[in-house]
Amino acid sequence: MKRIDAMIPNMKRNEVVKSILKAGAQGITVVEGRGKGAGERPMVGGARGTARYIAGYNRTDIITTIVNDSKLESVVSAIIGVAHTGSKGDGMIFVSTVEEAYKIGTKEKVT
Repeated sequence: MKRIDAMIPNMKRNEVVKSILKAGAQGITVVEGRGKGAGERPMVGGARGTARYIAGYNRTDIITTIVNDSKLESVVSAIIGVAHTGSKGDGMIFVSTVEEAYKIGTKEKVT
């Protein structure tokens, strides 16, 4: 099994989630966060709307899914196909191997 973590701009969340599920993943987890990478920081307004400044961090989502090895390429391709714009800040995908997994409710090992 493989764990896929896609760090993407939060405005791409819905499209990426749909593409992951369509590519064959059984489920996903989304975590909202903030990060600093190669992308440009957005301009934001102050509390009263009079001041404008560059945000310290970008809003980003980390979408995680676990798939069988056979689904890895299709899920990664689906994420890239939807999230790619060709500019810095499109995000990153990390793939790692899952050695073991267990269902807590049934205490069974997932293979």
